[in-house]
Amino acid sequence: MVSLNDPLLIYTDLDGTLLDHESYDWSPAEPWLARLRDAAVPVIINTSKTAAEVEQLRHELDLYAPYTVENGSVVVLPPEWCVDETATAEQWAHLPLGASHDRIVSVLAAIRENEGLSFRCFSDMDTDEVAERTALSRDRAALAKQRQGSEPLVWEDTPGRLVHFQQVLTGFGLTLTRGGRFYHVMGDEAGKGRAVHWLTSRREVLHQERPCTIGLGDGPNDVSMLEACDMAVAIHAPHGQVLEVDNAHCYFTRASGPAGWDEGLTHWISLEGSTLDE
Repeated sequence: MVSLNDPLLIYTDLDGTLLDHESYDWSPAEPWLARLRDAAVPVIINTSKTAAEVEQLRHELDLYAPYTVENGSVVVLPPEWCVDETATAEQWAHLPLGASHDRIVSVLAAIRENEGLSFRCFSDMDTDEVAERTALSRDRAALAKQRQGSEPLVWEDTPGRLVHFQQVLTGFGLTLTRGGRFYHVMGDEAGKGRAVHWLTSRREVLHQERPCTIGLGDGPNDVSMLEACDMAVAIHAPHGQVLEVDNAHCYFTRASGPAGWDEGLTHWISLEGSTLDE
């Protein structure tokens, strides 16, 4: 276990993890959010959501820390985390880690035409359809369409052709990952795990000490994050899918969503003292 007095970074998914998958409520996690806030421990959102969505959510959650969006395609830094980037209190620095959204959409259009595959992208949907498919309000759905480095899609073809689709994407330097509701196409240099490594290294440079990292997630697209962290929390998913995580320090929760978030941090963080040196 670690304590709140140790150098610590928390990386967290949102939907199905910090937020309830259906209601988007986070109240069961609020006691730990308050403790981490009081201890000045950064809670770093690592999500498939867009920067526009997270910018609104981080204010609602009262979080002040970097965040990474679109499955690790873009890292967003406050001024205190910048080295040679430019950021202000109003406009944080956005650093792409993968391909641009314009290129991804262009490649997907070419693949669909040339290969005859059936899938429906966010860019094919209007705001009302995105709202219906995501259970978001129309305003939040509009934020979900403001993408920089990935494209969600609904696969409407056969499982066998999905394998072919993944192979074709690889030839274009793109990759496919599965989230809770959608598949996500992004550059093969992006990913939640890579974002963890990038931000942890930046923190080490800024503070001249390596922090201990804890990652929390519930879906297949979270596995690289859970494997990149020192300690991991695999949140129980209501659909029953068990994640395969190559991390000896991975705790599997009984509870789902923000209640599982609370359970996982209680498992790894001591409120009494550090056991890092034991």
